[in-house]
Amino acid sequence: MTSPFASLRAALRTDFTSSLVVFLVAVPLCVGVAIASDVPAELGLITGIVGGLVTGLLPGSSLQVSGPAAGLTVLVFTAVNDYGLSALGVIVLASGLLQLALGALRLGRFFRAISLSVVHGMLAGIGLVLIAGQVYALADRKAPGSGTSNIAGLPGLAFDVITSDPALIAVGIGAGTVVVMTLWKKLPGKAQLLPGPLVAVGAATLATAVFDLPIARVEVSGLVEAIQPPGGSDFARLTEVGLLTTIVAFTLIASAESLFSAAAVDRLHDGPKTDYDKELMAQGAGNTLCGMLGALPMTAVIVRSAANVQAGAKTKVSRVLHGVWLLLFAALFPDALGLIPTAALAGVLIHAGFKLLPIKELGPLWREHRGEAVVLVITAGAILFTNMFEGVLIGLLLAVVKAAWETSHVHIDIDDAGENPVRVRIRGHATFLRLPRILDALEQLPADRPVELNLAGLRHLDHACMSALQHWADQHNAHTVQPERASASA
Repeated sequence: MTSPFASLRAALRTDFTSSLVVFLVAVPLCVGVAIASDVPAELGLITGIVGGLVTGLLPGSSLQVSGPAAGLTVLVFTAVNDYGLSALGVIVLASGLLQLALGALRLGRFFRAISLSVVHGMLAGIGLVLIAGQVYALADRKAPGSGTSNIAGLPGLAFDVITSDPALIAVGIGAGTVVVMTLWKKLPGKAQLLPGPLVAVGAATLATAVFDLPIARVEVSGLVEAIQPPGGSDFARLTEVGLLTTIVAFTLIASAESLFSAAAVDRLHDGPKTDYDKELMAQGAGNTLCGMLGALPMTAVIVRSAANVQAGAKTKVSRVLHGVWLLLFAALFPDALGLIPTAALAGVLIHAGFKLLPIKELGPLWREHRGEAVVLVITAGAILFTNMFEGVLIGLLLAVVKAAWETSHVHIDIDDAGENPVRVRIRGHATFLRLPRILDALEQLPADRPVELNLAGLRHLDHACMSALQHWADQHNAHTVQPERASASA
């Protein structure tokens, strides 16, 4: 019989190994997300450190890993360009406090009520915007800004790349990074002990250094210098409506992404499952501290979390240690970041953007649940052509309308037996969405004969339908000799 101490030692040994794997996955992603968000690279590492050392210690989910996420890149980029880097800390801090409040009010579980098609549409929209923006970084060019302007500028970018040798070299490095990451997954299991993103970025960095390629590299300012706590003037901007809208968007999207990631991670292991309210508070605590440091917002990240589980992690020790390794790396080897070509990081994020697109799932979803597929596509398109917040709101509204339409089934049975009153039985859910059909059926009845309405089969009758039926009955009674009778009510 295995002793408890032996089991604990084995778990700690696997957690130590898992933490190194997660650390190696996290480094290029933390830096890449920061660069794509138009903030110093060190801020991505700071968020990863907080995600490990702070959020990693708190209760909620034992195995999922938190840090800067590609899913918030678009929001952060827009916020920094609209309000400045100094305002980012206030936005993240306020979002963290909101998450703490939502968790304390035990509202975390309600995020699971969000339509899955809206979530997938949100991720797909993020992926499309991310790809459209990072294509420019792949060529060492600055993206125009919004999703539509990025797409509109692609022909000009292509011409620019063709006519510029440095841009062609940068694209070659970035494209090579994507190819390495794609092919790495096809290698035998033992070869994948090293994470694909690390191998790809390492190879690109080595090639850039050996051949002294004329392409942009990550700009390094130092870990301490990158920390910019928000000041009094930044807090004064909380009166701006636009800033408050951004805070709400950060809170909702970061919370939804974290809790849906938790649900996905729970399916990957047999250990303790996530307490959604505690996990939301853990995310809130992490974001509150990130805001105080002026760093990027954090979410639970499915890529790092899946790597943690697949590497054999058993306890939260793994995710805490990965934060320790990030801290040591940022403190001891800051200059190493300056060797990384930005085109390689753009390749990492383009690869991550493609993984957010539900390409394989869309076909079966269209065949089996066409309405869900429509919601997914419209949500993704709305995010691409408007912005994250408006796109998600459009998706949620469409999902609610779809659900209301599908649940408001109504059946109308008409029994016309000669001289007797015409008997009409209405069953199901009579809502305003089905009102046109109900009225069309009633208006086709003989105007000179009494009608007997049977509403006993109705499970729901909303105010709009009730008022319309009463109005129709009053009008019909005025034109018939024998008054219309309602045999039952809903």
